[in-house]
Amino acid sequence: MRRAAEHCATGAGTVLGGLALWRFTRGVELPVISLPKAGVLLMILGGAEILLGLCRAVRR
Repeated sequence: MRRAAEHCATGAGTVLGGLALWRFTRGVELPVISLPKAGVLLMILGGAEILLGLCRAVRR
């Protein structure tokens, strides 16, 4: 259960970080990628991490 909780906590932190990037960096322009798009990507990855943690919790 410990690893599942770690995955859920890490995923939640990643989702919150991505949400902050998406919400508060709309005017920032970078040459390679825009920060709001990076925030959306982080939210997707964080959601996947949460799902992994939930799957591990259910499997045990």
